[in-house]
Amino acid sequence: MPNRICDIFDIDHPILQGGMTWVSDACLAAAVSNGGGLGIIGAGAMPARLLGEEIRKARQLTERPFGVNLIMINPEFEQQLEVVLAEAPPAVTLGAVKNTSVIPLMKEKGIKVAPVVAAVAIARRCEEQGADAIIAEGSESGGHIGDTTTMVLVPLVSRAVGVPVIAAGGIAGGAGVVAAFALGAEGVQLGTRFVCAEECPVHEAVKQKFMKSGDRATVVTARCVGYPVRTIKNKLSGLYDQWERKYMAGECTAMEIENLGLGKLREAMREGNVRDGSMMAGQSVALVDRVQPAAEIIAEIVAEAEAAAARLGSQMALSR
Repeated sequence: MPNRICDIFDIDHPILQGGMTWVSDACLAAAVSNGGGLGIIGAGAMPARLLGEEIRKARQLTERPFGVNLIMINPEFEQQLEVVLAEAPPAVTLGAVKNTSVIPLMKEKGIKVAPVVAAVAIARRCEEQGADAIIAEGSESGGHIGDTTTMVLVPLVSRAVGVPVIAAGGIAGGAGVVAAFALGAEGVQLGTRFVCAEECPVHEAVKQKFMKSGDRATVVTARCVGYPVRTIKNKLSGLYDQWERKYMAGECTAMEIENLGLGKLREAMREGNVRDGSMMAGQSVALVDRVQPAAEIIAEIVAEAEAAAARLGSQMALSR
């Protein structure tokens, strides 16, 4: 069937890989793109020089379209934007959107732009500035999150904008894809599932932690100071809990709580400190049970989605 996400990004399947800081590099992005999805390099706070190298490396590893995720609140954003405008990767997903005027700048370079949003108002502003698609990310996602769940956010955004919507948050398999499409999405973005791709550069200890996680494995930290982050429970998340109680008692500042996480994402994801580091993960981590090649993950999701859709076709007789 025709699919606008596939047409916009020139991909085989409407599946995007989330742009995860210290997780999704050129190797993972290229593997996802070679598997028929849209791989995304997670720029995070990456130095601009290194981002340029990663974009060029991805071009060597795949002939398929790929993208870069930029986060607007990062200190390196302006320098990263200069690199992106110069290198013109096929696509950009834009996080923590605080100024939609950057969208036309990328569009002028022929870059497809899909902002990640957690609210309807931001989605509308992004569409007005020329966004090609909107990624509606629910609170089930890993990392920085909003308040609204995927189940509610996706239909709200789908009704509010005319461009296609990509659902994110809580999706790890084909059944989630079908559910997202039923809610009005035309594509999906998965982050947590791809952490356990063979090509993902995270430490083996992190992959083992993901595969052993259950339905209560994640917790949201720093919610009281306006920087909510979903992560896997460990010693660091417990420390956040202690400091948040101190904040509520007026014994520390919001900046002190924010600084607890400095360097902790790299410490976990690349160095393997699963006790004291930050392992950002969505609630769908409970559905991840093995390490697979990225292309195999995509093929499995597509097959599951087709089977789920066929099964629903025979089950959806609501009256006799």
